Amino acid sequence: MITTTSTPMLVQPYRVQRVRREIPGTLTLDLEAPDATGFSFAPGQFNMLYVWGVGEVPISISGDPARPEMLTHTIRAVGPVSEALCRLPRGATVGVRGPYGNHWPVEAAVGSDVVVAAGGIGLAPLRPALYHLLAQRAGYGNIVLLYGARTPQDLLYTDELARWRGRFDLEVGVTVDKATDGWQGHVGTVTTLIPKAGFDPAHTVAFVCGPEIMMRFTIRELQNRGVPDERIFISMERNMKCAIGLCGHCQLGPFFICKDGPVFAYSAIKEWFGKREV
Repeated sequence: MITTTSTPMLVQPYRVQRVRREIPGTLTLDLEAPDATGFSFAPGQFNMLYVWGVGEVPISISGDPARPEMLTHTIRAVGPVSEALCRLPRGATVGVRGPYGNHWPVEAAVGSDVVVAAGGIGLAPLRPALYHLLAQRAGYGNIVLLYGARTPQDLLYTDELARWRGRFDLEVGVTVDKATDGWQGHVGTVTTLIPKAGFDPAHTVAFVCGPEIMMRFTIRELQNRGVPDERIFISMERNMKCAIGLCGHCQLGPFFICKDGPVFAYSAIKEWFGKREV
């Protein structure tokens, strides 16, 4: 795990350098470090973001690991703290502690094909992994991005998606559940993209993040293609609150998601995945 200080509860002040509206109710904050160096993080880790007078919330890092001086988070306004974060103007101060958790196993995937499957805002925690994979492109086989949202208006990072689709070394499939006027792309769930995706199942590592139902059916389709459970990795950002395993909100069976995850091999947690009572 990569950490910034010896005191995990220490909050550091960061300045909002840029605000980008992504889709209704969701924006991206670029946070400038209090010094020029910032801190290192691994793809898939998260931070606790604190708004003074309101509280804090765990948010995955969605920026480039190669740019530690700029901390990027894509945030959906779904509660008091995230709503307060989404109201912050440029120049405001945000408290940051972290990074926490483990990361997408990009090192273990070297030499393999990689499937990155995202649903809705689940693309945000996966974006750092994509940055890493593309920066180290020669180290991997086929790289496939499969991304789905409810409507075209719910797609994140549309400019970046267009650039990625223009690359010859990256296969990109984008789909929506419901088409609107002007949409000429694929219509259907992310799972409908898997059967024709270009990867060798026996030599593939899959990274999956999105709503639980999306991950459940995506895992099933990957299994149908022959991808082993131990090579399917999912992000289980569920009910995290304190980030250090004290509050117990994120316990899943024998695991604390904030400490043992949020990234898990499906083979390790399939006994508890999708069970409401654990």
